[in-house]
Amino acid sequence: MAYIGNIPAESYASFETETFSVSATANYTLSHAVTNENEIRLVINGVVQQPGSGKAYTASGTTLTLTSATVSGDVMYCVYLGRALQTVNPPNASVGTAQLVDDAVTADKLASGAVANTPSFRAYMSAAQTISDNTNTVVQYNTENFDTDSAYDTSTYRFTVPSGKAGKYFFSAHAYIFQSGATLYACDFQIRKNGTNQSADSLALDSSDNFGYIVKTNTILDLSVGDYIDCNVIGNTNDGGTLSVFNTSPYQFSVFQGFKLI
Repeated sequence: MAYIGNIPAESYASFETETFSVSATANYTLSHAVTNENEIRLVINGVVQQPGSGKAYTASGTTLTLTSATVSGDVMYCVYLGRALQTVNPPNASVGTAQLVDDAVTADKLASGAVANTPSFRAYMSAAQTISDNTNTVVQYNTENFDTDSAYDTSTYRFTVPSGKAGKYFFSAHAYIFQSGATLYACDFQIRKNGTNQSADSLALDSSDNFGYIVKTNTILDLSVGDYIDCNVIGNTNDGGTLSVFNTSPYQFSVFQGFKLI
């Protein structure tokens, strides 16, 4: 269909209504002036009233006159047929993904948490940790660089998924493993979910001198609220000796970090 002038915009419209404080009277004042009674629909106690002289009501300007007076307890309202409210925004909860153009929503329109991959954290070791021979030991990442949701605990050395933050997460960890004068040693370094291994880096090396090695591992996990993630190391020195895990200041060689992907 052709239009003369500007093409009307597609829009959502509703009509303005007014509810009256009812008393024993036939005379009321409208909030908006009208030309005559045909510009409003009057409803009393759920019944639509007939407009016009000699019928249920007349209206002119802001004066509304009923043929019969209302009584206390009546419910009365009118709809202004010529007054549309808000003609640009769709009703609440009326827009779904099918109505959105692909890639139309940009990052600046999303909540900060939705684009910042939070929760996120990074922790490191501030002191050396001794690892007994052939013993599963949680690595003590005891100092935080940051922790957006206070979800990492520096006393238990674990990240726990907070309320409302279930989803897929990425984790990575490094550990600087060292033993002085080992003839042979091997170790497994693991990222664990609820105490169960999820990823690992292993090494088995001969060495007659002091030796240090950085083991690294990473993984993506699907987590529920309350799941916890930590790191574990087990070493076999083949001579009953001990291993050390440590950082060398100012470098942070032993680090545990992670963030929510989706």
